[in-house]
Formats: sequence, C-alpha cells, structure tokens
Amino acid sequence: MAKRQIIQVDGSDITLLSVDKEEYISLTDIANRFGDDVMIYSWMRNRNTVEFLGVWEQLHNPDFKGHEFVTFKTEAGLNNFNLTPKKWVDATNAIGILSKAGRYGGGTYAHQDIALEFCSWLSPVFRLYVLKEFQRLKEAETDLDWNVRRIMASANYRIHTEAVRQHLVPPLLQRTDKEGLVMATEADLLNLALFGMTAKDWRLQNPDAKGNIRDHATHEQLLVLSNLQSLNGRLLKWGCDKEQRLQILNETAIEEMQVLLNNPSLKELGDSKKLE
Repeated sequence: MAKRQIIQVDGSDITLLSVDKEEYISLTDIANRFGDDVMIYSWMRNRNTVEFLGVWEQLHNPDFKGHEFVTFKTEAGLNNFNLTPKKWVDATNAIGILSKAGRYGGGTYAHQDIALEFCSWLSPVFRLYVLKEFQRLKEAETDLDWNVRRIMASANYRIHTEAVRQHLVPPLLQRTDKEGLVMATEADLLNLALFGMTAKDWRLQNPDAKGNIRDHATHEQLLVLSNLQSLNGRLLKWGCDKEQRLQILNETAIEEMQVLLNNPSLKELGDSKKLE
C-alpha cells in the first residue's frame, strides 16, 4: 500500500508517495508552483527529457520497451511532437512515472531521480529546496526507525531475560523435595539447592545429553555454585544438619541468581550457556 507524506518546500506543499520502498514526488504539485500541468507536458516534449527518461528506465526497469523509446526519441523536438505521462507509460511500460486518480493526492508522480530532473528544468534553485527538504525527511525517518528498533530491542531483551530468569532461578524447595536427603551426597545437596534436582534426576530427564548436570550449567549458575560450596563448608562447621543446610543453600541460591540476572552490567544473557 502506498504511503503519502507532505513536505513544504519554499511555501509550497509537495506530496511524496512511497511505493515498494521507492520514493515518488508529485510533479503536479511542483508544476502548480510554476503554473499548471502544462509545464509537465512541455518538459516531456523536450528531447533531452525523453533521453533522460529512457536511460533511467533502461537502468531500473527490465520490462521497459526500448523500441518505443527509440521512436519517441526520434520524434522529440519536432513541432508536432507531444508526449504525456500516460502516453509514455502505456507505450513503454515505464515505472519511473505514475499517474494517480483522485481528488486528493491524485496527479502525476515521478521517481525522485526524475522529479529532481524536472525541478532542474523549471528552476535549479527550487530543485535545491526540494532536495534539502526530501533529505531532511529521510534523515528524520532514519532517526525514528533507529529509535523504534532500539526500543523494540530493549523490550525483546527484557522478555528474553524474564524467560531465562524463570528457568535459571532455582525453585524454592518444599518439604516433599527434602525426603531424599538421607541418601543424598554433599554434591547432590548443592545440586538440589541450585538446580532443584539431583544428578540422577537430571540424567533421567536428559538421557541423551553428554556430561553431567554441572557441565550444562550457565556461567551464572557456576558462580553461584562456587559460593554455595564455601557456604556449605561453613554450615558443616557450625553443626547444621542436612535439612537446615539445604534450606539455607536453596534460599541463598535463589537470592544470588536473582541479583546476577538483574545486574545490567553483566554480559547479555544470550551469550551464556543455558541449562538444557
């Protein structure tokens, strides 16, 4: 769908039309600044104009009918030669000029390259004004597009972070999770606190995975695991039983993972290895 925009050039409103990522400028609006549509017809009767239009089409339009162009080029300059936008498009299958019907936004449009050539024929000074305003609009759109992309990237990063956080933050263990403590080793005590499962449980859930549960831990989890090992050593010295140590270790793992995952100075989580 075509997108219409208006730029004001030296007090005149000029309509822009975006079609398939190409920019077209209203020749009708430009001509009205200097008279009416007769200016367009006079310009198209010019031999240099016909040559310019033909070369532009040959460079950009694989379906351009070059033999019709040669006929127009031969006749251009003769007293009885006349060429309208519609006649040019119908005969040569041109894409550089468009004719739009309608009371609002209707008229003749041309690709920006061709429109600026028309401006040069009318007034080199006005061409500079049109070019300046057109470039200003494109720069503003580029800045807006960059800001939108930055906002979207930020929003997507937060969504990603939340999703990762839900999988990486250890679950808060309930009493039913502690029933296997009698048989648990000290290594599995830490696995339960950090991963919410023992090494055996992980192996049953991941029969095809290579290595063990810790080989698939993220950098953040390995950092927390190192802290838990030191903490568990102190708890042992203080005489805490397994159930007490598991509760303390689990709560500590949750707190530390939340701190790490909420720290904006850390490397983006997408670079971390994820628990499979």
